[in-house]
Amino acid sequence: MWCYRRMLRISWTQKVSNVRVLQRVARSRELLRIIKKRNERYQLLQLIMMGKVEGKRRVGRRKKSWLRNIREWTNIVSVETLFCLAQHREKFAELMANQWRCPKREEKF
Repeated sequence: MWCYRRMLRISWTQKVSNVRVLQRVARSRELLRIIKKRNERYQLLQLIMMGKVEGKRRVGRRKKSWLRNIREWTNIVSVETLFCLAQHREKFAELMANQWRCPKREEKF
């Protein structure tokens, strides 16, 4: 906001509201919108990881879930442990990268 005030040469002694400054530069507050958008994306990811997405399944054998595949690949039995590990992005990325470097599991093709 101070940057817009400098561009418009509004002194700190002038009583101009932030709303008025935004109107003068024809801008809106975008930070709050970006935060809400990222929060919605994160909540959707959490719903998918927890397996709580509503809908109907197809006829036939159930497909393996994404979460179940990750648990099998990493040999982590506990979902809680996996979610705690996922909270630390670097550790989780390292774990997943190491899965593909050293073949511990047998592929069935």
